[in-house]
Amino acid sequence: MKVLVADPIAEEAVEFMRKNGLEVDVKTDISYEELLNVIRDYDALIVRSRTKVTRDVIDKAEKLKIIGRAGVGVDNIDVDYATERGIVVVNAPGGNSVSAAEHTIGLILSVARKIPQADRSVKEGKWERKRFVGIELRGKTLGIIGLGRIGYEVAKRMRCFEMNILAYDPYVSEERAKSVGAKLVSLEELLKNSDIITIHVPKTKETEKMISYKEFEIMKDGVYIINAARGGIVDEKALYDALVSGKVAGAALDVYEKEPPDKDNPLLRLENVVTTPHIGASTREAQMIVGMTIAEDIVNFFKGLPVKNAVNLPSIAPEDYSYLMPFVELAEKIGKIACARLNGMFNKVKITFRGEIAKRNTEIVTRALLKGLLSQILSGVNIVSAPIVAKERGIVVEQSRIEESNVYPSTIEVTVSNDKEIYIEGTCVGEECRILKIDRYKVDFVPRGHYIISLHEDKPGVIGRVGTLMGSYNINIAGMIVGRYGKPGGIQLMLLLLDDPPSEEVLKKMVELEGIIDATYVYL
Repeated sequence: MKVLVADPIAEEAVEFMRKNGLEVDVKTDISYEELLNVIRDYDALIVRSRTKVTRDVIDKAEKLKIIGRAGVGVDNIDVDYATERGIVVVNAPGGNSVSAAEHTIGLILSVARKIPQADRSVKEGKWERKRFVGIELRGKTLGIIGLGRIGYEVAKRMRCFEMNILAYDPYVSEERAKSVGAKLVSLEELLKNSDIITIHVPKTKETEKMISYKEFEIMKDGVYIINAARGGIVDEKALYDALVSGKVAGAALDVYEKEPPDKDNPLLRLENVVTTPHIGASTREAQMIVGMTIAEDIVNFFKGLPVKNAVNLPSIAPEDYSYLMPFVELAEKIGKIACARLNGMFNKVKITFRGEIAKRNTEIVTRALLKGLLSQILSGVNIVSAPIVAKERGIVVEQSRIEESNVYPSTIEVTVSNDKEIYIEGTCVGEECRILKIDRYKVDFVPRGHYIISLHEDKPGVIGRVGTLMGSYNINIAGMIVGRYGKPGGIQLMLLLLDDPPSEEVLKKMVELEGIIDATYVYL
């Protein structure tokens, strides 16, 4: 079996594969065009972030069976198409968490004690002790935005500096935060009370520029900002203005909105900014871990053994595949609805398999449900990683089976809860999945397209006002389902199928209408 290593990995990982009988070619300077020409000869491909594994590359890869990403993200790999082509994709989650956390701590110390500036001054032949007066970390409050793998490691280490630790992460449990000495608070409380703020969230639509002018206004005067997560989470223009005004005493950046940053980026000219070139994970140890993780998975794959870090579909028995696939789609869509209706806040998930499906291996269905729930609030979650992510965040997952069926041969019943609870029931008829109930309301619809799900008072004029509102925004209502429970005059559930997604303004206007209780958008 031939392996192409297209980006640098630890030499030990290369030797490990060779010792286990694989033929390994290392071509770390290969261009995209060259990759297209040679990939047909390889059974496995190892990349980092440089090499793009596109649909075209996969189409040329006649023999390719496995792709390894020596790192966490797989955004440079077309995972969906690889899955469609039956190619396993593996990565190395958590392999660089400690390195990234240690680099964050180095940035905190550097900006707090002005170490890079002092180093530069001495090398210029100066001796300016009074100029480089810093601050002690002891007794200060550290605010950690994002208590995932890296944020958790930062918190664990910063306890040794006798700091008070606040954390904002709506998707982790209080128990997980307490285990590392952190207090879970709202984002606003963290911003108001932190002396140093460090960011450890993925870059998503929701987190892009999550720290901007409004957030800087809330912060203490003289706060320090650390970003070693992703460029663009902190609004660089807003950060520059806050640094110049003195609102922010200093910043340390390992990531930028554009990488490498333009030479005329004004942040690079400020004395109170420490910069590094996106090297948070660049340690020998991290590269060794991620390289060996991928090498071991590839060796195991070719030996016919399970791989630990697959990011696409787990194996399914051939006799179950066609039966379960529609339920996989159904479960993921149920997860999306539940997450949207609960505003991403949940700590318990229960799924009940009823009827014929209860007799089969339904692990992939449960994973799809978790993926649907978590992918709405986190980037990069897939049906393999979803259970691990759920466990890390303290989400309790329960499964039960009832082999007796009701009306349909197979149904799945899902309850997702926190302070609030939602119940959703669905089934599949052939390859078509259907949602049968949401909470106590019978709905029976095919979940496909742009939906607004809303509760409203059961009285005349409410639905008409909604239709008028959508018309005023030139949004066509393609379908409507209204579920009534009990006698007229109570609370109804309404589902609107739209031709186009509604804006936040439309949803806000809808909730302001007389008789409308809430309104949630979800794309299914």
